[in-house]
Amino acid sequence: MIGQRVLNEGVTPTTARVAVLRFGDLASHEPTPDGFDIITAPVELLETLNIVDTPGTNAILREHEALTREFVPRADLVLFVTSADRPFTESERVLLEAVRRWGKPVLIAVNKMDLLETVADRETLLEFVRTHAAALLGELPQVFALSARQGARARAAGDGQALEASGLAPLERFIETSLDDEARFRLKLRNPLGVGRRVVDEALDLVNARLAILQKDFEAVEGLDRQLRLHREDVLRDLRFRLSDIEKELLDFEKRGQAFFDEMLRIGRLPDLLNRHKVAAAFEREAVADLPSRVERRVGAVVEWMADNELRVWRGVSELLERREAAHADRLAGRLTGPFDADRARLQDEVRREAQRAVESFDQRAEAKRLAESVRESIAGAALLQVGAVGLGTLVTAVASTTVADVTGLLAAGMLSVLGFLVLPARRQRARRELEVRVGRLRATLMDTLSKKTEEELDAGLRRIDEAMAPYTRFVRAERERLVAARDAFESFGRHLTALHARLDAM
Repeated sequence: MIGQRVLNEGVTPTTARVAVLRFGDLASHEPTPDGFDIITAPVELLETLNIVDTPGTNAILREHEALTREFVPRADLVLFVTSADRPFTESERVLLEAVRRWGKPVLIAVNKMDLLETVADRETLLEFVRTHAAALLGELPQVFALSARQGARARAAGDGQALEASGLAPLERFIETSLDDEARFRLKLRNPLGVGRRVVDEALDLVNARLAILQKDFEAVEGLDRQLRLHREDVLRDLRFRLSDIEKELLDFEKRGQAFFDEMLRIGRLPDLLNRHKVAAAFEREAVADLPSRVERRVGAVVEWMADNELRVWRGVSELLERREAAHADRLAGRLTGPFDADRARLQDEVRREAQRAVESFDQRAEAKRLAESVRESIAGAALLQVGAVGLGTLVTAVASTTVADVTGLLAAGMLSVLGFLVLPARRQRARRELEVRVGRLRATLMDTLSKKTEEELDAGLRRIDEAMAPYTRFVRAERERLVAARDAFESFGRHLTALHARLDAM
């Protein structure tokens, strides 16, 4: 195209810097501090345009390819040269994709067509290039088949016919007509629009990538919230079944007590009834039996189950965050792309560490002991019993013992004043009612206290999890809102750019 050997040529990569060819009365070569070479030559083509020669994408030195990528945004028109012996290499496809994203108009020249011997081979190759170029650029570009070597020889020999046959002359004419005054004006306006489109597209890609990550985080947080709510419902529902086992123990005790009074409060047992201590001992032996230990075991099982539930939830939180970290392990392994990734990783790590500390430091036996003591104190307070630091089973015994003491006291007083034949049936009924009332109160107190304590401990545990998760949850929700707003703004910019392109095309 230049008609002169003003650039280095060779079978190995020779272009290490971007060369800008301009018109000049004298040939010159001047390097610039920013890595360009300004080359002037007295060539007519250069009077109306500058030609920029960049290192090839297949260059051995990686910095050659980097120079090519960096200069693409500055171009008004890209002449993309591939060769007939190796059309569309992988590196060329990658670069052409980058060119497309900058919104640059592209011409494709397939050089070294003289290597192909038949017309059929030429057409097959050109069809291959057109197909792949259209797929990469989203539209079918102008494709020129040429032999630069034959064109250079024809130009040197002044052979116009051979220059036409080489394919070089048609390419030059197309460039000249495409870069007339009006076309150059359009290209100069399209250039910043193309750069703007690239910036908007890259920003949207980044925003959408981060939104995709945050969407998974958001779904994980929302999923955890749902799981915690369901966990609470499951625990309270399961509690009812566990409490029914304790309630059954008390109902069985009541039945044994009723049977005891039916058997004991008879005229034939008058000698025994006169001995209050003997009656009380018999009541504890036959009615109370092993009730205290059985109730204490049942309540202990509930308490241990409560402690195990909190540990299980903390483990679930820890596993959730580990899965989220594993999903983006490459980002969290030192290849962070900015504050977003760093903040997200830091908050995830803080919550995960908190969850791990909770799991590792959780002493299930100590926690169960604490809960059991809290339940015992609550039941003692609700039952208005001053029993000191005794076990829950002793509380049950105390209620049962006060019942039989009151009954036997009534019996003794009654038999000193009236005949037993008249007193016993009434005393038996009263004893049954007293036992039913007291066991009912004990049952209600025990059930109500265990339900409230379980709910209190459950809610306290969930609050601790919420507090630990709060910084991460706030970040996910706030960052998601911010990125959604940014996405909407960039999409609006994109629509404005599209409208400007349409106005430019209509000019």
